[in-house]
Amino acid sequence: MNADRPAGGASSVLKARDEMTCQVRDVLNRVGDKWTLGVVNELGAGPRRFNELRRAMPGISQRMLTSTLRGLERDGLVTRSVYAEVPPRVDYELTALGRTLLERVWPLIDWAVEHHDDLEDARGRYDARHSSDNSRPNLRK
Repeated sequence: MNADRPAGGASSVLKARDEMTCQVRDVLNRVGDKWTLGVVNELGAGPRRFNELRRAMPGISQRMLTSTLRGLERDGLVTRSVYAEVPPRVDYELTALGRTLLERVWPLIDWAVEHHDDLEDARGRYDARHSSDNSRPNLRK
């Protein structure tokens, strides 16, 4: 018997754990990209038009906002409503599922706003301590 291989039902437990890990990674990849939480947060105030979202999110390109909105729509987090007006109007809005995500990420968003300066200070201290590392000889052989 191979000691590295789980006995009996342990392999099914490992398989279930690996499957759950993949599911979690899949969801975190969606919500953990650079723009998704910002879009979800902006839509938390209610339906928004594309250009309203773009103006509210400095630095996001039209292409990236389009891609992010399409991904959120595909995942069932955002709805896209087209109105037959001249010019055509398109609104984006969180779905019920999207609202449950927003409820969970608001504390993270609040934490990020509250501690952004702390992180910047820590980065500055770290960089100052390690800026001279490049001038030291490499002690590993």
